[in-house]
Amino acid sequence: MLALLNISNFALISELKVEFDRGLNLLTGETGSGKSIIVDALGVLIGDRFPSELIRAGERHASVEGLFTLGAHPQVEALLEEAGVGRSAGGDVELVVRRELLAEGRGRVFVNNRLATLSLLRALRPLLVDIHGQGTQQTLFDPETHLELLDAFADLGDGREETAAAYRRWSALNRELEALRRDEAEKFHLTDALRFQVSELEAARLSPGEDEQLEAERRRLANLERLTELCADAYNLTYEESDSTVARLSRLERQVEELSQYESSYRNYSEGLGTARAVLEDLSVTLRDFLDGLTFSPERLAEIEGRLAEIARLKRKYGGSIESALEHLEGSRERLRRLERTDERAEEAARELAEARAAYVAAASRVHRARAKSAAEFRRAVESSLKEVAMEHARFEARIGSPEDLDAEEAGKSFTAAGFDRVEFYFSANAGEPLRPLAKVASGGEASRMMLVLKTSASPARFPRTIVFDEVDAGIGGRVSEAVGLKLKALSGTNQVLCVTHQAQIARFADTHLRVDKQERAGRTEVLVGRLDRRRQVEEIARMLTGAEITEAARRHAREMLKGV
Repeated sequence: MLALLNISNFALISELKVEFDRGLNLLTGETGSGKSIIVDALGVLIGDRFPSELIRAGERHASVEGLFTLGAHPQVEALLEEAGVGRSAGGDVELVVRRELLAEGRGRVFVNNRLATLSLLRALRPLLVDIHGQGTQQTLFDPETHLELLDAFADLGDGREETAAAYRRWSALNRELEALRRDEAEKFHLTDALRFQVSELEAARLSPGEDEQLEAERRRLANLERLTELCADAYNLTYEESDSTVARLSRLERQVEELSQYESSYRNYSEGLGTARAVLEDLSVTLRDFLDGLTFSPERLAEIEGRLAEIARLKRKYGGSIESALEHLEGSRERLRRLERTDERAEEAARELAEARAAYVAAASRVHRARAKSAAEFRRAVESSLKEVAMEHARFEARIGSPEDLDAEEAGKSFTAAGFDRVEFYFSANAGEPLRPLAKVASGGEASRMMLVLKTSASPARFPRTIVFDEVDAGIGGRVSEAVGLKLKALSGTNQVLCVTHQAQIARFADTHLRVDKQERAGRTEVLVGRLDRRRQVEEIARMLTGAEITEAARRHAREMLKGV
């Protein structure tokens, strides 16, 4: 349920906070008062485009924020957990969604006050809000939505999940078998190439860090004369000369020790001097041993140069480093093993694919039979509801198309996660007229009513949403409006409904009645929303009945209308 909508610097709205309740929420007001702007803002909040043109003139920033209270909702929880944006504690899900846009076009999305992506928002959208705006009946004309509506009526959730799992298994095996067949076609070429690469890399006997070690040894050999000079000078200075650092430090150590016999404070230095002498002696031993080991070998230098050149060639060829070359070796070995057993795996995959196809066809066939059985019931339910909205002669049918021979290879092209059926609604509004595809025969007013009828006829979702109708009353009036109001009221029993309307016959059914007004403040137009109590609701319905000049008779009529709810 949408509990709160905060809008800032959006189109004509400067600052607006709207609170919604459960049940049927009606927004009314004069034409052009800004009702549809509120619906547009909600659309932006759940993933519609947010162009910079929607930023209020003269402002640098616009935002829309919504608070949704959903109760326990595993699907939403799973999406939030996967995206790492967190959720509220306890069993209920409380969701705060915010979209911001700067005038230069940069936008940000926040979910539960954490930065999120637009793709997450669009994944959450079908679980939160279903908007039917002016002209959006086109979604009703899409046969893909017809399948979903029939399945909702037939309550095929479990069957659909089983079919989807079987489809994923069949599809994965199908892709694997196609890859194996491609490999088979290229097998000889690939095998020769892979064998050469494996042989080349195995013969090289590369080891991680080898190039760095060889570079260090090459530097030593290439600079042997300078190394010898430095090492000899350091050894002489440290130990070998009669006046070496170690000798001078030993004398100093003895003098400090004697001083400490007369002045005790010098004892603190003895230990440090001894440590320094030990370090220098250790250094001198290291220098002597390193100097003794320094021998120039032109053969070794040439060997290192050759090895480094070979390593450089292999690094260029296989990814730029020894590590990547070794990874390529392991990958090539594995690919070669797979290629060498392609025939064997292809036979296994073909058997598994046949079994997976049979499992899929069995699951999808069960769903198909359930759809076929429910289609007649759905037709009766829809036609009965159409009569209730003053379409007494309307006829409706959900036609199911499926492959004639499920064993034929061609049938696989119609396999989807939802099954192999294609569902399309056929409709006739007038007596004696043949049934035709809904998209070709429904007028605007008929489409509005049909959409409402289908929403109320299909089984309610396990996790209700907020369903928005922006002027569902377009093209209708009188007793038809009354019937539409009853349908909206019925739908609000299972879902939160937000409806923009100009019809008093619909407004009378509101659980929460909100009036939208446009006012001028300090030379700027502002959109305001007020919640109507009973007295003001009477005034608003009377205005909707009579227009600008409200009569006492209109007020009496409005009171009578509200009494009947």
